[in-house]
Amino acid sequence: MTKKILIINGPNLNLLGEREESKYGKVTLEEVKKNCESHAKSIDFSIEFFQSNIEGEIVTAIQKAKGVFNAIIINAAGYTHTSVAILDALLAVKLLTIEVHITNIYNREDFRKKSLISKAAKGIICGFGINGYIMALDSVKKILENENK
Repeated sequence: MTKKILIINGPNLNLLGEREESKYGKVTLEEVKKNCESHAKSIDFSIEFFQSNIEGEIVTAIQKAKGVFNAIIINAAGYTHTSVAILDALLAVKLLTIEVHITNIYNREDFRKKSLISKAAKGIICGFGINGYIMALDSVKKILENENK
């Protein structure tokens, strides 16, 4: 049975490819989505890709994931450092969660070095650019395979 993965992207990630290219590169979020869809298909996953600049919409997407998805991959972007609501939603749904960041948040401004949502994550992938999403999909696959052994 194909596993379903929800990939959530937070604020300003819709501007990938045109915002701070030195940090985030030239690839657009649509290209990231296509890369994820292609890779997910190759490992027998189906994905839903979601982006919002609105914290409450992200919380609602997480809540609706329970019973529908097998895991969540989340790049909460700026909400990583501020959102107790996103943390609470992730803890409430009790789904396997992988936190992703395009940049290395521990090599940036001090306020970015603290992730509020990490408490709900099985692991964090950061600093590998957009390839972090593919790494997260592969990690979810390995974790779910190990759980079924």
